[in-house]
Amino acid sequence: MKIPFETARFITSALAEKEWPHLKSPKGTLFPEIALVGRSNVGKSSLINALLGQKKVAKTSSIPGKTQRMNFFLIDEQLLLVDLPGYGFAKAPESAVIDWSRAIDTYVKTRESLKLLILLIDSRRGASEEDWQIITWANAKELPLLIILTKTDKLSSSELKLAITEATTSFGDCFPFNIYDKGARRKLILAIQKRIPT
Repeated sequence: MKIPFETARFITSALAEKEWPHLKSPKGTLFPEIALVGRSNVGKSSLINALLGQKKVAKTSSIPGKTQRMNFFLIDEQLLLVDLPGYGFAKAPESAVIDWSRAIDTYVKTRESLKLLILLIDSRRGASEEDWQIITWANAKELPLLIILTKTDKLSSSELKLAITEATTSFGDCFPFNIYDKGARRKLILAIQKRIPT
């Protein structure tokens, strides 16, 4: 699916299933969706802004767990991008963490329009137990999965090479992404396009 990622607009912030949007094309078919998931503070908002070529589409924060609802963005009037709440060491009330953990679980397991899951893993830390659960589930459901190694700019060239080798050995293909590398955006768009069913 050749989505150029030229335009983006915020649609809604939701958590409960009844709040999730169901946008359709002029032909009446649901827009396909891609969702980003990962640990708190893994860099999802920064990656979204880099992917869309805009600085403030997704709000960034130094506080883990800032995103506590699902944020839906309409891309090029034909695709929904969903920023899911981060899991792990989020600084939020336990009840809130439980609520959004359940919402994420329900979303990835039941959302028919979900066509690609993008899992972000901090290149300095490796995959967490929650990351592995996502990988295992996506493989079992044969859902296209794109694994992105974030914060590669914080590693030396030798450290990055080691991180890529370890990631590839552990779970296969991965995409190292540096938000400061202008060429990385185009490569990421191509990687996404290849994985979205036509």
